[in-house]
Amino acid sequence: QVQLVESGGGLVQAGDSLRLSCAASGGTLSGGTFSLYAMGWFRQAPGKEREFVAGISGSGSNTYYADSPKGRFTISRDNAKNTAYLQMNSLKPEDTAVYYCAADYVGLKRVVPRDYDYWGQGTQVTVSS
Repeated sequence: QVQLVESGGGLVQAGDSLRLSCAASGGTLSGGTFSLYAMGWFRQAPGKEREFVAGISGSGSNTYYADSPKGRFTISRDNAKNTAYLQMNSLKPEDTAVYYCAADYVGLKRVVPRDYDYWGQGTQVTVSS
């Protein structure tokens, strides 16, 4: 059974940093197959649709970002640990949301939530002004 587990969220002040982690396990995401999946981070604020934040190819060589967090957020992955990360710097109140990681087997820089195969349960990030 595939599991994606996010961690690292919390309550911070504007300008602070957070590092989110997404640990993958089970099923087709276990062992060496993790590198076959592109990974994406999405977020969903109250009353809003889930939106793409950042993505990374299976090998980690290609990354892509939405316009809003570009230059402040960095996505990375460690395939030996089956884990993806989202480093978030210079956080703003408008970054407040539940952050989700997701795995995409096709992995062609896709940014639409329905294109992703597996999802974590989400971790809350709250940025106070």
